[in-house]
Amino acid sequence: MDAILEQFRSRILAASAEGAPLLLRGGGSKDWYGQHVTGDVLDTRAYAGVADYEPTELVLTARCGTPLAEIEALLARHGQMLAFEPPRFGAASTIGGVVASGLSGPRRAAAGGLRDFVLGAQLMDGRGALLSFGGQVMKNVAGYDVSRLLAGSLGTLGLITQVSLKVLPVPLREATIRFEMDELAALRCVNEWAGQPLPISATCWHAGALTVRLSGAQAAVKAALARLGGDALANGEAFWTGLRDQQRDFFAGPGELWRLSVPPAASALVMRGEQLIEWGGAQRWLRVEQPVADDIRRVAAAVGGHATRYRLAPAASGAGAGAGAFHPLAPAVARIHERLKAAFDPAGIFNRGRMY
Repeated sequence: MDAILEQFRSRILAASAEGAPLLLRGGGSKDWYGQHVTGDVLDTRAYAGVADYEPTELVLTARCGTPLAEIEALLARHGQMLAFEPPRFGAASTIGGVVASGLSGPRRAAAGGLRDFVLGAQLMDGRGALLSFGGQVMKNVAGYDVSRLLAGSLGTLGLITQVSLKVLPVPLREATIRFEMDELAALRCVNEWAGQPLPISATCWHAGALTVRLSGAQAAVKAALARLGGDALANGEAFWTGLRDQQRDFFAGPGELWRLSVPPAASALVMRGEQLIEWGGAQRWLRVEQPVADDIRRVAAAVGGHATRYRLAPAASGAGAGAGAFHPLAPAVARIHERLKAAFDPAGIFNRGRMY
């Protein structure tokens, strides 16, 4: 494995010396996410394998090229899981790409996002130095928590070579129920339930139906079912897997797909297009055929949120064509981004322009 790291270092040093951009890529399953990037591909899949896993400590350490499917299969054999439910867009998904993208699935509102589960990371910067941040326990941070800063950085700060993640036991029981109700009623219900001792692990409203997943001890799930009512959904696991991996019909529809992050208590957003609402109201997907980026972002900002141009229409050229993929940063935040980028990647070679 040291030889592979040396190969990475040689590629990075040569690219930095020439000012030539590098496209960091694992399985390439999320190439569409963010702005369009050009450059020579640095394939990370050779640096793979679980470096350390102690089920009793609830910590797993894996190299960047390790397939996500391999990690989840290992955890399943020990009755454990990645509780943030990372979405995958094909079998090629690697754990390095999972962390770099920063995406989380339906359980995020209940369990926390990917960033909350990153305990430590190793990063190879633009100078070829291998830097270590964090560790393998929760109380390991003094000063800036750089390991969690890498979550969602889309490879713009450096090559994530290894990560340590907190894992959790699989719930003893799960059940899925459905209610017929409109958007306003669904938002009111999920916000009321959020303040009650209910084992709700995921919610999804779409097309007049609110779907709720309950997870936890047998007694807790049984009591919640009796209290909430609703219609049992027999194929609940398949429903949430399809939602996590964006395989449901909504995500395959025409037009552009936008992801809005807003306060859960925000009321219904009046916008053209079809919506799907997750995370107790905090994540709202918008499918729109003729988007006006400024209007969408203005609506999200008015309620204290932001909007990401998540997927383009098939006819569009290049990821993030036209309006930027991500919500524009405030000037002060943009300067912080620039300084961080300069500190880790002074030659600006890593995934140049992927985020902004």
